Amino acid sequence: MKHHIYLAGPLFTHAERAYLSALRDRLRQNVPAVVTWPGDLFDDAHLASLGPKAKEHIFQRCRDAIHEASHMIALLDGPQVDDGTAWEIGYAYAKGIPIIGLRTDFRQAGDTPTSLANAMIECSCVHIYRSADDLLTALTG
Repeated sequence: MKHHIYLAGPLFTHAERAYLSALRDRLRQNVPAVVTWPGDLFDDAHLASLGPKAKEHIFQRCRDAIHEASHMIALLDGPQVDDGTAWEIGYAYAKGIPIIGLRTDFRQAGDTPTSLANAMIECSCVHIYRSADDLLTALTG
């Protein structure tokens, strides 16, 4: 059975989009899985044409894509995990979908001196990798 990975992370800057699209491509090239990235689900012009209905469209498409996932990979960088990513993690956790975190950010975050992220996020993840290379090695090794 082929796995289906939902790749979660913020999509609000060119840097975030470039990093996540490159990670999506690396996953697709190296891991025997279907990879769904929300950046591929939406066209900016189409969202603009939806006006106030765009937010509901985004919500439904992302939620439905999580339903199809067998696993989630979530980017946890930043002083706080992106709020949309945090929701996706919680939803996937409640659905019993294993979540693998990726935190390349070297700053300390979370509730204790040894935390990588907020306790609710960190404890929802089956593992948190510190680099994309380590993540890919674990998924392919």
